[in-house]
Amino acid sequence: MQLNVESFKELESKGIKVPHFDYKSMVEKTKKDPVWVHFGAGNIFRGFIANLQNTLLEDGTADKGIIAAETFDFDIIDKIYDPYDNLTLLVSLNADGSTTNSVVASIAEGIKANLSDEKNKERLTEIFENPSLQMISFTITEKGYALTNVNGDVFPFVTKDFDNGPKSPSHAMSVVTSLLYARYQKGKYPLAVVSMDNCSHNGEKVEVSVKRIAKEWLDRGFVEAGFIDYLSDESKISFPWSMIDKITPRPSESVKKQLDELGVESMEPIVTSKNTFIAPYVNAEVPQYLVVEDKFPNGKPELEKAGVYFTDRDTVNQTETMKVTTCLNPLHTALAVYGCILGYDSISAEMNDKELKALVGKIGYEEGMPVVVDPKIISPKSFIKEVIEERLPNPFIPDTPQRIATDTSQKVAIRFGETIKSYMKRDDLDSSKLTFIPLALAGWLRYLLGVDDNMESFELSSDPMLEEMQAKLSGIKVGDQSSYKGQLKEILSNEGLFGVDLKKVGLADKVEGMFLELIAGKNAVRDTLKKYLG
Repeated sequence: MQLNVESFKELESKGIKVPHFDYKSMVEKTKKDPVWVHFGAGNIFRGFIANLQNTLLEDGTADKGIIAAETFDFDIIDKIYDPYDNLTLLVSLNADGSTTNSVVASIAEGIKANLSDEKNKERLTEIFENPSLQMISFTITEKGYALTNVNGDVFPFVTKDFDNGPKSPSHAMSVVTSLLYARYQKGKYPLAVVSMDNCSHNGEKVEVSVKRIAKEWLDRGFVEAGFIDYLSDESKISFPWSMIDKITPRPSESVKKQLDELGVESMEPIVTSKNTFIAPYVNAEVPQYLVVEDKFPNGKPELEKAGVYFTDRDTVNQTETMKVTTCLNPLHTALAVYGCILGYDSISAEMNDKELKALVGKIGYEEGMPVVVDPKIISPKSFIKEVIEERLPNPFIPDTPQRIATDTSQKVAIRFGETIKSYMKRDDLDSSKLTFIPLALAGWLRYLLGVDDNMESFELSSDPMLEEMQAKLSGIKVGDQSSYKGQLKEILSNEGLFGVDLKKVGLADKVEGMFLELIAGKNAVRDTLKKYLG
């Protein structure tokens, strides 16, 4: 039994929910007059965003699907989309250990966002020139929007895109800007450009990058001045902000075995040439949230009927700030770095650890909650309670601290720095009195030494600043506090890294002191956690 359109009845006989809308008609209508292109064809898209449109197709609210465009790892299209008719098998991991299986069939077309390939370029240009297109969206990770490194230097491949113009750019933002220029040239048609990535002010990130590229091209004579006006006119091009939340871990072997037992064939995960670990199925938690700024100059799918909140920018910002700086993301990061040091390979198992559970509770309830603005549409107290009591402890979510620890250098400024900034703005709060956020920051710096609490080395997760950070920490040896010669002082004053200068806000000495405690020797990390959380 294969995952394809011909096998719907057979899949349904095994208890797998399958679509009952006219799949063939959906594909034809979508290709002819597309309404939605999504960039970033990975798990969060397949297991959440595409499933929203699947819901609309199932209840008859929509008759068109989504075109998925992969910007980075083209193997995903060749090996995960094409062989399975662009279908995804979504395995929802319930807190009681049961699973619910369903086929997501809303993706009408999978395409490589590769403008160096004439066939792909022609098809994407055709899509963007169609007046019917209402929105494009993204889940390309925060680094997918970056044109510069942390020091503000433009990446060499972006400079190449600046110099070569819109003909065959490589960076995701350059590709999108090129396609928007084609839309401008065809008829100045309106469009919403919607980041759905899990990062602060995501709409602003895509807007800044697109406009920067357009301006560089204008300066080099590649585009018309009117293109800049087009991008700056919200009645033509909008850049809504959003908040997204759903945990979609890497494919679990236990889920694969369940599918094998059901008789679903060819579900093996693959590792692509760009080292993406992905499978024909997506395993995901059930809770999910998507809040989007309601700014769509060409209309939009009726996603509110699938549970999406459409609201104003302030409310989006408040819900995003609530999640990213208090109720989920900082808790995840704290668990990630300490979990790696303490030898855990499961986020849920960490929630059975007395000190780690206490740490995330203190960061969230005690230090984060005082500065959270209630967005009204979602209760912060209810949200964090669900996170700490149901979502993070769910043993059936196969998420790992190693995955969450990826790219931590890109996250700490938002996940912790924003809360510190909020304290600084309040007369009744003193940022220098914070304890558990500094403990999380010290834990990350301790993590970067790559030595666990048993004094054994472990592999660090990928991070664009890993080499640079390790160079700055050079000479520090776990078990030898005298090896510390002030290596943290420059790091702790880096406002770009932490969002604030920790020295100026009175936290550098505290983080430094905690770090020294954490490197004292074997079991020093556990002892330090007990000291502050016992």
